[in-house]
Amino acid sequence: MAQSFFENALSSDWHKERRKDLRNLMTSNSVAVIFNNPVKNRSNDVDYVYHPNTDFYYLTGLREPNAVLVIFSEKRAINGKSTDELIFVQPRDPRAEMWNGKRLGIEGVKEMLGFEDVFLYEEFTDTQKLDFSPFDKILSFDLSEDIEGSSANEGLIEMISVFKESSGYPKEVSQINLQMYEMIRATDIQNSANVAQIIGRAKQRYPEVEDDPLLKDFLNADSPEKRMAVKEKLPQQKVDLFLLTEIMETLRGVKTIEEQELMRTAAKISAIGQIEVMKAAKQGMSEREIQGIHEFIYKRYGAEDVGYPSIVGAGNNGCILHYIENDLESISDRLLLMDLGAEWKGYTADVTRTIPVNGKFNEEEKAIYELVLKSQDAGIALSTVGTDLATIGEETRRIINEGLVDLGIIKEGQTHNYFPHGTSHHVGLDVHDRGSRGPLKEGAIITVEPGIYIPEGSECDKKWWGIAVRIEDDILVTSSGPVNLSGDAPRSVSAIEQMMRIPSVLENWVLPEIN
Repeated sequence: MAQSFFENALSSDWHKERRKDLRNLMTSNSVAVIFNNPVKNRSNDVDYVYHPNTDFYYLTGLREPNAVLVIFSEKRAINGKSTDELIFVQPRDPRAEMWNGKRLGIEGVKEMLGFEDVFLYEEFTDTQKLDFSPFDKILSFDLSEDIEGSSANEGLIEMISVFKESSGYPKEVSQINLQMYEMIRATDIQNSANVAQIIGRAKQRYPEVEDDPLLKDFLNADSPEKRMAVKEKLPQQKVDLFLLTEIMETLRGVKTIEEQELMRTAAKISAIGQIEVMKAAKQGMSEREIQGIHEFIYKRYGAEDVGYPSIVGAGNNGCILHYIENDLESISDRLLLMDLGAEWKGYTADVTRTIPVNGKFNEEEKAIYELVLKSQDAGIALSTVGTDLATIGEETRRIINEGLVDLGIIKEGQTHNYFPHGTSHHVGLDVHDRGSRGPLKEGAIITVEPGIYIPEGSECDKKWWGIAVRIEDDILVTSSGPVNLSGDAPRSVSAIEQMMRIPSVLENWVLPEIN
């Protein structure tokens, strides 16, 4: 049943505590309804390896499709029994299990995952169990209509359809418009002008905002009183598509000790992958071969997957931020940017190193690399309790901008696109994990990943063209300072060059030629 839950990982009691944490943050007389992900088709009758909704997994530990979790803010009588949570799962099916592995079923979910009130998904339609009318708030995520209509998703499709019908789920209103409605509901007369400004900016990006008559009336109102009159016209609905996201951002943004240990393992495996490639990389290898070494290391340690598509970009390919084709057949002596992460028991690392394929940085490569490293060191030093991600980003960007001026690549104050992405994000069950962008709390795990990318044809001296450097580590925020979970992988110029002089165990591994 390995595909149903992770053995020797987070315990059923751990997941139960997370449900308790969610319940404590819910409004009174509310219910949260959380569906697991659909199955995704890869080609014809072959599906992608199933990956659960990470919020659903965080709260349950279940990794099977066609399931939904229902959490009540207070205990309710269901079938004559008082309970504050229900879970609906797919049934045991000997024929399906022969092809795709055993399912837990009702008894397995009770025994392995610690739930008491477990039902088959067919019972989700029983209005005696799930009457949503008594609740003041129904918390849900935005439910996409884009679910593949294969037999593998029949249960999920049916449950979502029933839920939307019985809960009063908003129809024919876009997510962004609903978000604007919520902002208007939350405003008072003094702040209504600020909300109008926010909606005005959203109108420039989203045509549906401009076309909405209520939002148009709010924008065109010539007094605070008239704006508040529009507020009274907003459609009343119980379904809240935003609060559940806010709660999960709060919960998942701080990792427990158990999560930290899983992240530590994922980061350590990923760092060892970087080390082994530093030893093995040489001119003439392909980007896919480099990718394969990383991912072989992951599998060798028992990691179940990569946390995101591996990025291996040689030379100018490194300037493509999400370059996942990795199809260059022969890498030269230029820089090699490698952004990869092992997934361990559902938690992913996110580690990037940039190395010179020939084992030694040239003058320009070294200058850019050491500037990025200086920026990253400053960002890591700022990764402390109370600092926010914006502050980290501002400091790393300041250092890179000043360095680019000193190198003559840009002029002071010049707008450029050589550092086009943010410096930090939370990492965990998702590579871009849930978490607040406000002051960091102890237990947060974030990336610090400044970079400089100078693609061919840039408006600077040609000697800089094709240089791409990103250095990325996973940083645990603690009361005693930042801890670099992926710090085993060398970061300095001298440490990388020294590591690349060590022979690789793969050097004597010769495979037969294929004509």
